[in-house]
Amino acid sequence: MADTEHALALGQEARLFVRNHQNGVLSTLSKRLDGFPFGSVSPYVLDHEGHPVILISTIAEHTRNIEADPRVSLIVHPCAEDMQAAGRVTLVGRAERLPDKAAFGARYLRYLPQAEGYFAMHDFHFYRLRVEDVRYIGGFGKIHWIRPERYAPPAAPALAEAEDGILAHMNADHAHNLRAYCRHVHGVEVLDATMVGIDCDGFDLRADGHVLRFNFPEPVLDAEAARAALVELAKQARTTASA
Repeated sequence: MADTEHALALGQEARLFVRNHQNGVLSTLSKRLDGFPFGSVSPYVLDHEGHPVILISTIAEHTRNIEADPRVSLIVHPCAEDMQAAGRVTLVGRAERLPDKAAFGARYLRYLPQAEGYFAMHDFHFYRLRVEDVRYIGGFGKIHWIRPERYAPPAAPALAEAEDGILAHMNADHAHNLRAYCRHVHGVEVLDATMVGIDCDGFDLRADGHVLRFNFPEPVLDAEAARAALVELAKQARTTASA
């Protein structure tokens, strides 16, 4: 039991690490170079199952590679001065083209609005990297392989369906709370804060142009649980501000 709990905790750590970034290095198997690894920088946004989704052109080298062999990996790491001392996660799996480009478009563009021009082009499509294995390096001596079921977030279809409504409500009626969250959790004063995404592990705000991550203390699985977590965070922020 203890081993299972430890494995789940490591899987959550790796998942939260990936949630905290929007860029990685995508490695594909080169069709042109007879299977040699081919790396390319790649922005991504996670879906509600924890799989990275990338927007790429049909004429790009990595897309041609994926069409020939869907096996890929994506390494996520911070731009740290000492990169080997910093944590990093490598997601390994198979890339698959999403049949409905519009379905994921709104979520992707909330996180990466600079990609709107690419999204509008007919030859750009979304590909999902369906995670089959995870390599997590959390720092010196903390090196683990993590099975995909340990990395995967708890199933929360009700929360995924409610995401648009939650965002609309928070952005329209609780902008003051969003700014307070930034002050309380990240210690920054911002003029403008907009919620761009919510998931079972937490939520993301675009604060004065920068995406900030906020993790829930416990996973939330539906809109009511999300509301309770957001109300509690607002109370904590008010208490800190008045202390």
